[in-house]
Amino acid sequence: MSEIVDQIDRGHREVGTRKVEAGEAHGVLLRRTYEAPIAEVWDAVTSPERIGAWFLPVTGEFRLGGRYQLQGHAGGEILECAAPERLRVSWLYGPDPGFSEVEVRLAAEGAGRTVFEVEHVAVVPEEFWNQFGPGAVGIGWDSIALGLGMHLAGRGMSREESEAWQRTSEAKEFFRRSGEEWGAAYAASGADPETVAATTEATIGAYTA
Repeated sequence: MSEIVDQIDRGHREVGTRKVEAGEAHGVLLRRTYEAPIAEVWDAVTSPERIGAWFLPVTGEFRLGGRYQLQGHAGGEILECAAPERLRVSWLYGPDPGFSEVEVRLAAEGAGRTVFEVEHVAVVPEEFWNQFGPGAVGIGWDSIALGLGMHLAGRGMSREESEAWQRTSEAKEFFRRSGEEWGAAYAASGADPETVAATTEATIGAYTA
C-alpha cells in the first residue's frame, strides 16, 4: 500500500446529527495530527496564498464577517476566527445551499505537532443522505486533509498534478479506503448495517467511476 493511501489510517472519523434553526443537520468530523507547529498549520489554513497552493484559489474579504469564495467550489461568510485555534465559516454551494457550516479546530501537541480537526455540519436532503451517507462529503474532507498534509511536509502537488493523480489507481484506492472508514464511522453512530453497506458502496462508486 502506498504512503498516500496509508494516510487514511491517520484520521479519526465521527458521524452524528445536530439540531439547528433550519432543522436536523448531519455532521461529519475528521481529526488527524500533523508534524508541524500550530502557527504553521494555522497560517496554511487561513492564508489565501497558501490555501491556493494546497486546495483551491480563494478570493474575498478575509476578516470576521467578510465573505470568501473558493474557485468552482464553496463560498460563504467568516463567522468566527480565534487565531490560532478556531475558524468557523458558512460553507455554501449551489443556488439553494441551505444551512452548511465548517469549523476547523487546532490544538498544539508538544513543540512541533498539531491536532487538526474539521467538522462539517449541514442540512442535507434526505434522499441524498439516504443514497450516499456521510462518505459523500467525508471522502472530500479526507482528500483536503491529504492536500494540507502534503503541503505542510513540502511535498504539495500542483493543480495539474492533483488533477492527474485523481485519475490514478492510487487515488481510487485512497477513495475506496476513505469510503470504507466513513462507512465504519456511520455504523458506529448507530446506522443499520444494510444502510451502511448500501451508502458506502454508492459513495465509493461515485468517486471511483
